[in-house]
Amino acid sequence: MPQMHLCSVRALVPLGEGEKRGFFSLLLEGCGLPDWTPGQFVMLRPESWSRELPWARPFSIGRWDGNGLEIFFQVVGRGTSLLAGLRPGESVRIFGPLGQGFAREENKPVLLLAGGMGIAPFAGYIPRRAGAPNLRLCFGHRAPLACYPYAALAGNCLSEHFPDERPGDLPSFLRRMEELLAGNAREEGLVLACGPVPFLRAVRDLSLKHGARTQISLENRMACGLGVCLGCVVKPLMDDKGRNRSRQPVPPALEQGLPVPVCSCGPVFWADAVELDA
Repeated sequence: MPQMHLCSVRALVPLGEGEKRGFFSLLLEGCGLPDWTPGQFVMLRPESWSRELPWARPFSIGRWDGNGLEIFFQVVGRGTSLLAGLRPGESVRIFGPLGQGFAREENKPVLLLAGGMGIAPFAGYIPRRAGAPNLRLCFGHRAPLACYPYAALAGNCLSEHFPDERPGDLPSFLRRMEELLAGNAREEGLVLACGPVPFLRAVRDLSLKHGARTQISLENRMACGLGVCLGCVVKPLMDDKGRNRSRQPVPPALEQGLPVPVCSCGPVFWADAVELDA
């Protein structure tokens, strides 16, 4: 069950050229997340925020070691800009864990596909299967590699990365992603993906093409985290007979062709179950 926790900032660490590029690791202590699944998230709001910022912000649970919570973020707006100014000892309220996390299939090959800060939820997934011979990470990124928690994860699984800083690199990433995804589908494995919508749309299309069992984590804007405000809904992906296209179990509302909140029914969905709007 989600709970409210009052934590304190242990450290705010720039990643790579984080202070210039806006990539950070936020370490919180005094938090308690006894039962959480990688892919779930928390709603976070510093006590110092004024009424001008009434809403908490959603962040993937990166790591939790029993004593502290680590969250990775990139400065993209007003809320994250203020987070980048936190100091040790400041109080932060978190509410969670929230949402549905990734599936775990210990005996199946698992392919992790991440785009940019979509690597954040895998910071909690990979350590739980550290050293597994059938776990692979394929990562595409635009900022320098040191701006992401890639190095700490790469040593625990088969991994490769593709920078998008020179013309031609992104197509190479997509070709490699399709090669790995097709191979995973032939072995009846599991594909897990997180990243921006255009990236997830490419993953979804490749998964439909090759028949891969794929889950995607959406990054919709959220306000309440509980499915009450309906500000983060996603539409079902239906076939020409009015049925949900997914071959996997989906929430009843999706099965009936109704939109559902990402925060409570997701953020992880089967890729063939939901529409991906721009």
